[in-house]
Amino acid sequence: MTLDFSVLGYWILFVVSIVEALPWVGILIPGSVFVLAFGVLSAKGIFDVGDLIWFAAIGAIVGDHLSYYLGRVIDKKNLKSKNRLLNKILTAQYLEKGKTFVKKYNNKSIFLSRFTTHLKPIVPFVTGIAKIDIKTFVLWDIISEFLWAGLCISLGYFLGNTFNVIEEWSTRTSIFMLFLVAFIIIIRLIVKSGKHSLLLLSSIIKSVRHSIASNPDIKKLVYSYPKFFQVLQKRLDKNKFYGLPIILLSSAFIYVFFLLIGIVEDIINVKQIVAADIRIANLLAIFHNPELIKFFFWITLLGNWQTIASSAITISILFYLWKKQKYILPLWISILGSQAFVLLAKLIFHRQRPDVAVYAENSFSFPSAHATIAVAFYGFLAYIWLRHCQKNNQKINILFSSLILIFFIGLSRLYLGVHYLSDVLGGYLVGLLWLIMAISISEKGAYHKQLPLWISKKKIKFISSFLIIIEVIFYSGFANIYQPPIYLQSKTEKKIIINSVDTLFTNKDLNHFTETLIGNNQEPLTFVIAAKNDQQLIDSFNKAGWYLADNTNLIYIIKLAQAALFNENYPTAPMTPSFWEARINNFGFEKPTDTSSVRQRHHARFWHTQFKTTDGYDIYVGTASLDIGLKWFITHKIDPDINTERNFLFQELLTTGLIIDAHKKPFVKPMIGKNFAGDNFFSDGEAYFINLK
Repeated sequence: MTLDFSVLGYWILFVVSIVEALPWVGILIPGSVFVLAFGVLSAKGIFDVGDLIWFAAIGAIVGDHLSYYLGRVIDKKNLKSKNRLLNKILTAQYLEKGKTFVKKYNNKSIFLSRFTTHLKPIVPFVTGIAKIDIKTFVLWDIISEFLWAGLCISLGYFLGNTFNVIEEWSTRTSIFMLFLVAFIIIIRLIVKSGKHSLLLLSSIIKSVRHSIASNPDIKKLVYSYPKFFQVLQKRLDKNKFYGLPIILLSSAFIYVFFLLIGIVEDIINVKQIVAADIRIANLLAIFHNPELIKFFFWITLLGNWQTIASSAITISILFYLWKKQKYILPLWISILGSQAFVLLAKLIFHRQRPDVAVYAENSFSFPSAHATIAVAFYGFLAYIWLRHCQKNNQKINILFSSLILIFFIGLSRLYLGVHYLSDVLGGYLVGLLWLIMAISISEKGAYHKQLPLWISKKKIKFISSFLIIIEVIFYSGFANIYQPPIYLQSKTEKKIIINSVDTLFTNKDLNHFTETLIGNNQEPLTFVIAAKNDQQLIDSFNKAGWYLADNTNLIYIIKLAQAALFNENYPTAPMTPSFWEARINNFGFEKPTDTSSVRQRHHARFWHTQFKTTDGYDIYVGTASLDIGLKWFITHKIDPDINTERNFLFQELLTTGLIIDAHKKPFVKPMIGKNFAGDNFFSDGEAYFINLK
């Protein structure tokens, strides 16, 4: 059954890719969203990524060529006068945009249009009208379609893996977030596609509603139960607060409340949540650097109580000046209510802050007060702005700007290491509850008459500008003055003394495996090494011809991507972080293969444990594997035979003459499995226990 569905899915993707490239239909169909969705499904194992790229790319190429030939055969005069339906969808303004784009970029427009949402269905059509050489069109089209398909499917695949993580700790939240993102994307695409698309969609909805209302059976049903339908009509009246608005707001409040209860329940009962929280915090910690810390510190101060209090006072004065007093009470209810709720929740849950915090916070962790106020305060300001904005494009920009601000305030708490992911999501939901209450109060007052201004608009604008400037100056000054002590060095661990490397795993609480982001086991450890210190471990690998991998930061990642793209050597390329006991590996070692390409390499990851032998040697654990190529030019694929790579690394270390004692023994049961990237591996379950000189 799965096979049949998969085969059908490939052909559905093929047809959608064709249709969305046609000028009449492609304007209305968000093809990239469909392709992205199939990429998400591939992360579930339903589809193969490579096959999806082929079907999407070939379908888009076929659609573009159909559009191109339609442009060549349709006469411009027919386009202007004879087909009403065609002229309704392909307006002169829309065609002119396509022509301007083609004229500006010439042949490159074929490539660039594929990555321009509102122009990609029309440019192949216009190039056909312009009679651009078919060979040129084919070349640029094939390149763009395969690149587009690869990017969309790959992005979907990694989004799918992200959803898998989210599902582990909150199915309800993941569904809510998925639908929210999908809704925003669809609205954005509809607005981008132009006014004619909105008019067409509105016309379809009105036609359907009229057809239902005029149906004889429906009329008979309404006549038979007049009181019921009168009550229903009142409840669905969008012009009265106690009609449709109160139903929507109440439903949203109840749903968000149960989402919050679900997160609290999962934090208490589901181990994977705690596992994912700790690992995500540790993962973000490896990207800490002074520049980004300063940037996110400025962002996080937008959620500090000093900034919120001064901003709320300023905005309350502005509401009073502009005779919008109805918003003052809801604003303060949203702020004070949400923060009181957070304070109470912190006292109830007593959740400790992450160990990787960049600076000290004195309160408990769950939920995040900054994430809460980001939604409760900035969300309410966005609501007011949307309420008084008339243009749809401006509304979309306001919505996206406010969502980005709220997202970055939450992200700043994660990056600075002062909160776990579930703290931030819980804070968002608490803020959303109080935002809904504030909106409900505001909407009730929205049906009252607007009071006249008591001074001239010119004076109010001057005073408003002055107050806003003062607030910006206050925030800037506060951000420069308020500087808590920042520490980048990791906390020193208390060492546990053991007799030797062989006795390390007599402690049954220690994991014998590396771990995924949510704490599931993957490859088993294959090395346990006793060394005097970090430098001796590094020196032993260097003497064996292995390189210490660069840190994982943006500069080195770009350098790695460049080397992978051009098939170049990069002997110290950064590695994908891995987890053991919820901690990121401390060291990555690698050695190029005979290909001298970053696409293939020997690599090993090692962790510095908190254990020390009686003679003062530190204990390190690690794994080794062989990268045999790239998967979709994004990540490496490993050779499934990790036994051979383990033995290879041991022989390399043995040649250094730095080993005084070593032996291999059974460590775990023989097994087969998959790593975090879905690569298969098999192991005989043995590990090397090594003592360096």
